[in-house]
Formats: sequence, C-alpha cells, structure tokens
Amino acid sequence: MVSNLADIHAFLAVARAAGFREAGRATGSSASSLSEAVRRLENQLGVRLLNRTTRSVAPTEAGARLLDRLEPALREVDAALDLVNSFRDKPAGTLRLNVPVSASRLVLPHIVPAFLAAYPDIRLEVVAEDSFVDVLAVGCDAGIRYDERLEQDMIAIPIGPRQQRFAAAASRVYLEQHGRPQHPRELLDHACLRGQFSSGAIPAWEFESQGESVKIQPTGPLLVRIGATADLAVDVAVAGTGIVYLFEDWLRPYFARGELEPVLEPWWPRFSGPFLYYPGRRLLPATLRAFVDFVKAMPPWQ
Repeated sequence: MVSNLADIHAFLAVARAAGFREAGRATGSSASSLSEAVRRLENQLGVRLLNRTTRSVAPTEAGARLLDRLEPALREVDAALDLVNSFRDKPAGTLRLNVPVSASRLVLPHIVPAFLAAYPDIRLEVVAEDSFVDVLAVGCDAGIRYDERLEQDMIAIPIGPRQQRFAAAASRVYLEQHGRPQHPRELLDHACLRGQFSSGAIPAWEFESQGESVKIQPTGPLLVRIGATADLAVDVAVAGTGIVYLFEDWLRPYFARGELEPVLEPWWPRFSGPFLYYPGRRLLPATLRAFVDFVKAMPPWQ
C-alpha cells in the first residue's frame, strides 16, 4: 500500500506539467526531488508511470489510468479537508495563483499586503509566467489573465485597473541624437527594443489616434522574453540604446524620475484590464473564496 501522498502529488504535478522542470517551477520544488518521488512511487507500485525522454515526459498507459482516477479522488480529499475551515474564525491553508509577470509587478503589490494582513493563516504562493497554461493542470487554484486569454468554463472577476495603456519611451539622450518620431511608422527607422513570447511569437507594436490604427514590426538591437526580462529592455532604453514599448504603469516611475521620456503619447493604445479567473464547476476552497471576496470588496482602482 502506498502511504506517501507527497509522492502521489509529485506524480500528478509532473504529469500535468509534462516535465520535471516545469512541475518544479509550478510547485516550488526541485526537478531532482520530483524525479526521486516519482521513481519511489513507481518502485512501490511495481510499474512505470511516466515515459521520460530528453525532450518530453508523458504518462504511460498505466500512468494515464492512474491519473484519471487520482484527480477526482484528490479533489474530494481537498474539499473534505477544506470543510474544516468553516469551523475557524478565518480560513487557513495555501492559495496558489498563476499570473503574468506584469500582474505580479503592477497589480498584486496593491492587493497582497492587505490581504495577508487580513488573513494571517493563509499562505500565498504566486507563480509568475507569461506562457498560457491551464491553471488547474499546473496545480494552481486561480489565475490572472487578460480577456483575450481567458479560458472557457471559468468565472472571471475584474482585478486591478480597468483600463491600461501600452507606452513607448526612450531616453532624452537617444531622442536628441536620433530625433523624436511624430508618427508610429517613423519607428521603422529607429532602434526598437522588442519583446518575444515563450512561443517565439514577436507581437507587433500597436498604436491608435483619432480613428487611425497602426501596427508595425520595428527592428532593433535587442530582443527579450516578454515579462521575464522586460526590465532589461527598460534598462537598455534608459542607457540610450533605443525605444521600448511596455505597459504605461511599468514605465511611469522612469518618467517621474526623468530617466525616460514618453514617445508618441497621443498614439498610446488603451486595452481592458486583467481578470482573476477560476473554475466555475467546483466548490471554491476557503482560501480562494477569501481572496475572491477580498478583491470584490476593494474600492475601484485608482
């Protein structure tokens, strides 16, 4: 009989994430400890549960059948344990959120300190990444996403600013040397510091003004991973190397300090703010219910 639930959870995390490193990032564990836990479980059961190659990890037939049976069973266990929270003055336990890097920087700092002060027995775990993932599959309770990336069958509530803008910016040194563009298409003649998604896609820079919309694919000396290394692009812009395009809220401190200047501000496009989203087909854990209620009760974003 298998008695180590931690090994079972390790197997679930690896199978859901399709990789040991990916599961490690989602759970805060090392890939080696997860590998050892899965190996221990396989030895106890006497059957291989995961096929491992240098490029991928996938359940065997036995592993897939075990996964199908374990997931609903463990959800019932979690729900049963969570019922204990109803007997407490305040809920306790772990709440796991999967959010884009921009939300961890621009949204959560305005919410998390007050939430943790109100619920001292809740432990908040935040995984920040910009790849599109199934929050349940990576072991999280909820996520933050923008409306174009929300999954179906999810409940979504507003969190953070309801309108945001993308902004272009450069240092005064760069603009004095290379000129200040007056129309977005002029950026094609400038050094632009670009961002790339984990999928490899490089999004266009979008602008709009007085009914005119412009999309361009500028070029430049630097390409960074969106979210994870955006600060590098900002630092390079501050140093005078080129023009950066990022969330206005991200760049605002640099404007205030005079390290960057707005570029093409009348053309900055607006877009709707992010949402907290979570599964709508199951009972909410008490920790998530507390967070949802806390977010709903917050005053309108300033």
